[in-house]
Amino acid sequence: MSDTPPFPGADQNFDLPPEPDLELSVALTHAPGGPEHVFVLVSRSGQLVESTLPDPAAAIAAVGRFGERIFFPEPGPPRLCTQQYGGPQVAVVTGTFNGRTVNSRFSMTDGCEIARWRALSPLLGGVAGSTGAV
Repeated sequence: MSDTPPFPGADQNFDLPPEPDLELSVALTHAPGGPEHVFVLVSRSGQLVESTLPDPAAAIAAVGRFGERIFFPEPGPPRLCTQQYGGPQVAVVTGTFNGRTVNSRFSMTDGCEIARWRALSPLLGGVAGSTGAV
């Protein structure tokens, strides 16, 4: 048996992102003037503490994977977004993610916003075609 790694870099230790610490509240409305539905998700080191979501494990995984760049986007050039309308739903997420304050608004007013919603659909509520990818 060879001591050679199976591919370049396989012998290096890479830091995986830590399991998320979350304390989030989601206020969801399906239409302007409609009733507001509030959900909570709390986890410590990726382990569920409290939730009122239908699939909290999927929500923790989605936030762990995409939360950093969706809740705290890096400044950059303006985005070019497709002009499409996904519906009147609005979600406001507040709380903390890994010790940082979250106050993010989500809608489906164009292709970029729809992509953000789909990435966090286990947290916000699914939409047709959700893949969990940004």
